[in-house]
Amino acid sequence: MSTTPAPANPKVGFVSLGCPKALVDSERILTQLRMEGYDVVSTYQDADVVVVNTCGFIDSAKAESLEVIGEAIKENGKVIVTGCMGVEEGNIRNVHPSVLAVTGPQQYEQVVNAVHDVVPPRKDHNPLIDLVPPQGIKLTPRHYAYLKISEGCNHSCSFCIIPSMRGKLVSRPVGDVLDEAQRLVKSGVKELLVISQDTSAYGVDVKYRTGFWNGAPVKTRMTELCEALSTLGVWVRLHYVYPYPHVDELIPLMAAGKILPYLDIPFQHASPKVLKSMKRPAFEDKTLARIKNWREICPDLIIRSTFIVGFPGETEEDFQYLLNWLTEAQLDRVGCFQYSPVEGAPANDLDLDIVPDDVKQDRWDRFMAHQQAISSARLQLRIGREIEVLVDEVDEQGAVGRCFFDAPEIDGNVFIDNGSNLKPGDKVWCKVTDADEYDLWAEQI
Repeated sequence: MSTTPAPANPKVGFVSLGCPKALVDSERILTQLRMEGYDVVSTYQDADVVVVNTCGFIDSAKAESLEVIGEAIKENGKVIVTGCMGVEEGNIRNVHPSVLAVTGPQQYEQVVNAVHDVVPPRKDHNPLIDLVPPQGIKLTPRHYAYLKISEGCNHSCSFCIIPSMRGKLVSRPVGDVLDEAQRLVKSGVKELLVISQDTSAYGVDVKYRTGFWNGAPVKTRMTELCEALSTLGVWVRLHYVYPYPHVDELIPLMAAGKILPYLDIPFQHASPKVLKSMKRPAFEDKTLARIKNWREICPDLIIRSTFIVGFPGETEEDFQYLLNWLTEAQLDRVGCFQYSPVEGAPANDLDLDIVPDDVKQDRWDRFMAHQQAISSARLQLRIGREIEVLVDEVDEQGAVGRCFFDAPEIDGNVFIDNGSNLKPGDKVWCKVTDADEYDLWAEQI
């Protein structure tokens, strides 16, 4: 007796560009598609349709997005575009008129509907039987995950168009955030990376409303959220923290080992004049004093930040102020970008002198050399100390992981020479044997 083979599941290819916040958007879209019976494939050739989640923050990111869209069209032909650059549909269609649909960031339902239009879901799919993992579909390794706590931003930094793309601050209900965190931990996640456009502002839009989790009241506020996350028994790492006064409340939690002693604060500059032109929030002359106080309370505190050089109106005096500030601040992990004008950003209309490209490059080179010396000296102080390492990769040479002062993709690594017996997701204690500007070498204890 012959049987009719079951119809194949429709197949979706997915390319996710940009920041971790966009990655979380991609995970949500993919989770919904998997619940509807779609298979996610890793090649253009195997896909019935390709979704490209774009980045539109700066011109180079837009150029990369357009290049990837073109590649997907060439290799597959059926392409749906979403993400931050999706707010510029006209620009996308001018370059790639054959794209099937364009949607903006956070428009999950519209993306899924666009996929339905191209490749309808199977009518015999039963989401109650064909289960998706409780934690949803993740694009990160099994042992760490990004936890997005809000969308949008209330600031109006002159170099940024994120609020115009993602809107004003909208905080997720605290119970929903903590339920998601709990599901991730139960699935094997060992590190939660808390992200948003402005983590410090969590709950401002709902006036820190009290929610409930596991039957107990929890305020929709960063401090109370961190207290609750600390009960899950995993690393909790905070990203995109503006230095509002209530950030001081987090330092004792770090000193007590409840959350990682790690703050990602996007200072962007130090010169008061440049910061005023940038319309940066929460800047105050007492920042250096606060950093000193934080380290007195929590000596292991690691501070990472990003900076922009060559902003319109930046003088050599402003730049020297920044270098001197770095010397005083002794930040551990630092990234630097040369200012790039973004279409639609208020900075384009500032009546300020434009910094020539060769001067931007020179300042960037000097900034990086200056900070490398600081980072290297701070890492040298770790030699001989014992650290806990979360393993990311293992091969015959040993293991590669991260300790509490290393966020994935953006910070350094810890190379464990005698770690070939380990596996990704293991946490082990090691003794640091060597260091350079960015990375550490260690041996298992």
